[in-house]
Amino acid sequence: METRALVLAGGGLAGIAWEIGVLLGISEERPDAARALLDSDVLLGTSAGSAVAAQIGSGLPLAELFERQAGSGQTREMHPGVSVEAISELFLTAMLTAGESKAQKLQQIGAVALDVSRRSESVPEPVRKSVIAHRLPSHQWPDRTLRVTGIDIATGELVVFDKESGVGLVDAVAASCAVPGAWPPVTIGDRRFMDGGVSSAVNMSAVRDCDVAVALVPSGADAPSPWGLTTRAEIDAFPGATLAVFADSGSLAAFGSNSLDPACRVPSAAAGRIQGRREAARVAGFLGF
Repeated sequence: METRALVLAGGGLAGIAWEIGVLLGISEERPDAARALLDSDVLLGTSAGSAVAAQIGSGLPLAELFERQAGSGQTREMHPGVSVEAISELFLTAMLTAGESKAQKLQQIGAVALDVSRRSESVPEPVRKSVIAHRLPSHQWPDRTLRVTGIDIATGELVVFDKESGVGLVDAVAASCAVPGAWPPVTIGDRRFMDGGVSSAVNMSAVRDCDVAVALVPSGADAPSPWGLTTRAEIDAFPGATLAVFADSGSLAAFGSNSLDPACRVPSAAAGRIQGRREAARVAGFLGF
């Protein structure tokens, strides 16, 4: 029997809203396909995708999850006070001053992130964790298989958290969403972690035990990568069958200039919903419906 993964990629607050919108749009056109996606054997979330995976794992209906993004209710999401361009510049500067290996470059990015945090240029870690806690409908790992990625800043190692890892769900999602330069690294035991999306938007290696993978990626299909292997190429290299839904031009426009700005949530959710309706038939066909 084939095992299927739903891979939810990184992409800031815009990505959270868009991915939920896409899933809702699919459910409105093809509820059978949406149910199959939500019931995937493995949910893998990186950065923004970790929040979406945890929200799906809570069992809350898609309509309610969408309302949390696009509704008029109050949010505790915070503007990081920096632009995506500034964060990208931090990444590139750190990479240029690091060693040759990817792990060394990730270590340097982590060191810079920790320095920014220590100089009080980002919010205190407990404040950031409270935002993540409010983002999640449930703070308990679900009974199903949910995987969340982070990067150990001391080693540059990709770490995959799950219910067997001994790490709380809020801590795991906070670590996965700890964008260097925007939010502080997250302390778990004697280790500190940063955003799993720094290594890869999708981290397909974490679902190599699956036969089929559907990926929702809140970026363009031609988006470049500092690591050489683009997200599209990483998905294509997966040994099993894959289908990827990348953000279309309308969705990219809805994200605006800063995907970390809370103001992007409503337009991103709406654009994702529209795109999900258009993608529903393709997703259903891939899943065999």
